[in-house]
Amino acid sequence: MILSLYPEPASMSTLVEPCPHLTYLHHCLNLAKLSPPRPALFRAGAVLVSRKLVRGTDNELYNDDRLLSSGHTMELVKRPHAEQACLSNYAAVHGVPDNEVGDVLPSEPDRSLIMYMSFEPCVEHEGSDMSCVRKIIETRKGGRKGIEKVYFGSLSPCSKSNKSSARQMLGEAGIEWQLVEGLEQEILSVAREGCVNQGKF
Repeated sequence: MILSLYPEPASMSTLVEPCPHLTYLHHCLNLAKLSPPRPALFRAGAVLVSRKLVRGTDNELYNDDRLLSSGHTMELVKRPHAEQACLSNYAAVHGVPDNEVGDVLPSEPDRSLIMYMSFEPCVEHEGSDMSCVRKIIETRKGGRKGIEKVYFGSLSPCSKSNKSSARQMLGEAGIEWQLVEGLEQEILSVAREGCVNQGKF
C-alpha cells in the first residue's frame, strides 16, 4: 500500500522502466548510515532528482532520471538535517547562498524535480534555520516550479499517528507526496540508532 496525497495512475503502461522508488530509498538509507549516531538527531538521507514526464501529462518516466544532489544528517554542521544538506550542496555547486537555491534549480517544461528522503520532513527546527518542509516549499516561492513531489519511506520517527502537519503543509503548497512502503522498519532502526530523544528530529 502507498499512502499518498495523489494516487499513482491506474494505468502504468506509459512507464518504460520499473518504478525506482525503493532504489532511491535504499540510497537514502545508505546515506543515513554515513551519519554517526547522535543522541539528539535522527539519521536520514535525501536525494534530489530531475525526472522526465510524459509530454503533456504529469505521468513520470523513469528511464532518464538525473541525480542532482544528495545529503545526510550532520553532513553539514550548520545544516544538520538531510534535506537541508541536499539543498545546500546543490546551492554550493552553483555558487549561490542556501536561501537562493530555488533560483538555480532547473525548471524544464517536460521534467519535474523530485526529492526522496528517509522519512517525512521536519516541521520544526531549533535555532534560526527554517524547517526542512519549509525549505522544500520555499523552492517554489515566486511562482517557480521548484520541488514538485516528495517520496519518503517512513512517517516521522516521532509520529504517533497518521496525521502530519508536514504532509498537510506540502499538500497546501501544491507539492505531491507519497509514503512508499517496504523499508520502514530498516529506516526507523537506522534513524533511531544512538538517539535518546525520540520526540525531536
